[in-house]
Amino acid sequence: MDTPTIDPATIAPYLTAVRTARPLVHHITNAVTINDCANITLCAGAAPVMAAAPEEAAEMAGIASVLVLNIGTLTTGQIASMLIAGKAANARGIPVILDPVGAGATAMRTEAAERLLAELDIAVLKGNAGEIGVLARTGGEVRGVDSAGCEGDPAAVAAACARRFGTLVVMTGPVDYISDGERTLAAANGHPMMDRLSGTGCMTASVVGAFAAAGDDLLTACAAACAAFGRAGERAAEVARGPYSFRTALFDEMATLTEDDLARHADVRDADAR
Repeated sequence: MDTPTIDPATIAPYLTAVRTARPLVHHITNAVTINDCANITLCAGAAPVMAAAPEEAAEMAGIASVLVLNIGTLTTGQIASMLIAGKAANARGIPVILDPVGAGATAMRTEAAERLLAELDIAVLKGNAGEIGVLARTGGEVRGVDSAGCEGDPAAVAAACARRFGTLVVMTGPVDYISDGERTLAAANGHPMMDRLSGTGCMTASVVGAFAAAGDDLLTACAAACAAFGRAGERAAEVARGPYSFRTALFDEMATLTEDDLARHADVRDADAR
């Protein structure tokens, strides 16, 4: 294993920052995982609100600390709400996180993700390797909402996508890659059990949103979010007997994760060091 290039002691304080600030995370999200997103936000130390109606989207974004958009169960009306909330968030200068669930699987999802990226100032684009590869136009494959992988080096794909859209990209997988187009970090915490549970990708976006709202350095904040959620997964796997007990343990471990544990176990480094 290479020598870590990112001192975990610089990553861990972001967890305390989230719990101190307790940012309000406004979600317009996936009907399949909405409850899991709300609960993982609480366990991270932030406060969730789920408000998708167009009549209140701008008002809610007006009091939130961060906006998380997830197109997992997309409808035409939901796209309109996302644009309303996103423009209100942009006007206030709060981060907007986009999870382009299933981009590449259907034309509607791909076009919606492209439209949101074109019309809104997206601070963080969080997707799996297939979704990011499709949006980067470097090659990616998506089956339903699951990644079938991207073409080429994943760190390079994440960087290419970041440069294409002028945003920070978080590409999840066995190793999460976080890139602003110039620098790419690799966060290696996590456990294979996380792939056997629906919604872990959506929950990652919620945790990224909470950390993005609590830290000024967006690249490091997103790396810290990936490390914290991955570390909770590692701890959950130690006590789980299967996917459902893992789900329960994942929430418990996220809620009880300490800055000291993260400082000892966060595995984040420059991607070039791997």
